[in-house]
Amino acid sequence: MNASPPASSPHSPLRWVTALMVPLALTLAWDLTGLDLALAHLSGNAQGFALRDQWWLSGVLHQGARTLGWAVLLGLTLTIWRPVGLLTSLTRRERAWMVGSMYLALLAVVTLKGLSTTSCPWDLQVFGGSARHVSHWAWGQLDGGGGHCFPAGHASTAFAFLGAYPWLRRHHARAAHGWLMLVLVLGTVLGLAQQIRGAHFMSHTLWSAWLCWAVALLTHRWTHQPQAVPSTTPALS
Repeated sequence: MNASPPASSPHSPLRWVTALMVPLALTLAWDLTGLDLALAHLSGNAQGFALRDQWWLSGVLHQGARTLGWAVLLGLTLTIWRPVGLLTSLTRRERAWMVGSMYLALLAVVTLKGLSTTSCPWDLQVFGGSARHVSHWAWGQLDGGGGHCFPAGHASTAFAFLGAYPWLRRHHARAAHGWLMLVLVLGTVLGLAQQIRGAHFMSHTLWSAWLCWAVALLTHRWTHQPQAVPSTTPALS
């Protein structure tokens, strides 16, 4: 007779489903507020977005951050064979899946962007463009702009690294939580930078974060099924 993982276990269905669904509910709640346009108006108007080409936002937090993100991801890829620091506590298979989940998160965001018909804020008529505002839930409905702006690809430069959290948490809980906070802060900063420039709405950033988080959790859950705990109760003959 085998026993299921206790409810407090990190592998319990209740725990990981909650970790997946609570952020989803919060992201959906933001969509329901309809505050995307109101927030965008803080940095944009009918003449466009004044800081669209500002050096710090465009050069450092956009181009520079993207280059740095790929460099870090390449470095983590190399640790599959040559682990350093906390990663030495993971097996090669675990490191491979951890890094693989990051690439999967980026692929998921890029794929969804490729299918999306949602245009960027700076393409909208209210901000000097030619497109009309259409909800990203209106699949297949064209807004007259270039589309392919949902979810936020640039924010995923940071959010993809959420993939390390569930793997590190098994061996280094405190470090894993610190990593989680760091990635969320960096992703939010990158998302806000793009919002100020007019490249994305806040919902684009939130959905990018949730998608990367979902890929991280589901990949870990799929590749690391907990071992059943043998029961101490004697089997009945």
